[in-house]
Amino acid sequence: MSITPSDQGQDRPELQKAIEEIVESGFLGVQLRVNDEQGEWVGGAGARELGRSAGPLTDGHFRIGSTTKNFVATSVLMLAAEGRIGLDAPADDHLPGFGLDRRITVRMLLQHTSGIFNHTGELYEDGTFAPGIPMPYGTPGKEWVDDRFKTYRPEELVRLALSKPARFEPGADWSYSNTNYVLARLVIEKVTGRSFAEELQRLILAPLGMTGTVAPGTSPEIPEPHNHSYYRYEVAGQEKTVDITRQNPSWVSAGGDMISTTRDLHTYFSALMGGRLLPTELLAEMCTPEAKVGYGLGVFAQDAGPGGTVFHHNGAQGGSVALMYSTPDGSKTLTAGLNCVDDAELSMAAAFQNAQQRLVNEVFCGGQADPARPTD
Repeated sequence: MSITPSDQGQDRPELQKAIEEIVESGFLGVQLRVNDEQGEWVGGAGARELGRSAGPLTDGHFRIGSTTKNFVATSVLMLAAEGRIGLDAPADDHLPGFGLDRRITVRMLLQHTSGIFNHTGELYEDGTFAPGIPMPYGTPGKEWVDDRFKTYRPEELVRLALSKPARFEPGADWSYSNTNYVLARLVIEKVTGRSFAEELQRLILAPLGMTGTVAPGTSPEIPEPHNHSYYRYEVAGQEKTVDITRQNPSWVSAGGDMISTTRDLHTYFSALMGGRLLPTELLAEMCTPEAKVGYGLGVFAQDAGPGGTVFHHNGAQGGSVALMYSTPDGSKTLTAGLNCVDDAELSMAAAFQNAQQRLVNEVFCGGQADPARPTD
C-alpha cells in the first residue's frame, strides 16, 4: 500500500488512517479531498491499477456514477431560474412523443416520485428483481461485459422503461429510477436545443472553471490521469477479472455517466451549497427532502449527528465510486474517488457503506459519533 499525505493545509493523520483502512477493506485505491476550517487536505492510498506499483493518484479522473444526477438537477433548476422550465409543469409538455402520464411533473423526475420503471432494473420490496437492460449489477456479468461498448440512445432507454408497469401512481411514493434523469436530460435538450454536455458547459463548468469534468455521451474514453476500474464475473465455472475503465456509459446515460475529479467536485458542490449557482428559493427547494428517504431535488439530506445536516449525492458505476458531501452553506466539503474490482453480486456494497460512514464521521463529526448510514 502506498500513502500520499497532503502537501497542502494541515497534517491530518486521522484522514490518512481513514483512507488506509478503506483500502484494507477491499478497495484498490482512494483519493480524498477535504476542505474545512483547517484548510484543504488532499491524499491518496492504494494503487492506480491491479498488479502495478504506481502510487495512488490524488486528483485523477474517475467515473462519478449517480453523482451525475445532482449536476442534471442543478441544470434543470438553473433553466427554471431562467424561466424556461416549470418544475410543476407536466414533463409531457416538453416530451410529447413518449406518451408520458400527464400527472408526471418535472419536479417528480428530479425527486424520484414519478413511479416510472427503472430501465436498469427494479428491485421490489419482496426481494424480486425485474431486469432492464444489461448492467453490471443484478444480471449475468458476462452479458454486460460483452456489451460494454454498445451505444444506447436515451429515447431507447425511456421507451424500455415505459413498456414496463409503473411502480406506483405519480407522486404517490418514492423509488430511485435512473430513467427519471434520462428524461430530465431530454427535457434540458428539448428546451435549449443543445446537448446536455453543451448546457452543462454553459451553465456550470465554464463559469466555475471546472476543466476536469466531462459528460461523455457515448465515448468510452476517460481523461488522463486516472485510476483503473475492474469487473469480476464467472464463465463456465472460471472466474475472470477484466479492466472496464474504458466503457460506453450510454447504458446509464444521465443517470450516471459523468467523469470528474475530487477538485472539480469540491469546486462545484461548495458553489452550489454556497448559493452561487441557484437563487435562494430554488436552492431551498432542492434541499427540501421528501419524507421517505430524505431526497430533495437531486440531493440527499442526511443527519450526521453532532455534525448537523449534510447534503450529498454519491455514485457508483462499474468499479468506480464517487463521494460528494457538504455542509448546508458549502463551507465544509468532502469529495472522494474510489476504485475497486466490482461484480454483479455487489460484494463491495458493505465496504462502500462503511467507507462513507468512516469519512463522514471523521470530517463532519470530528470522529466523535457514527452518522446515520448514508443512502446512495
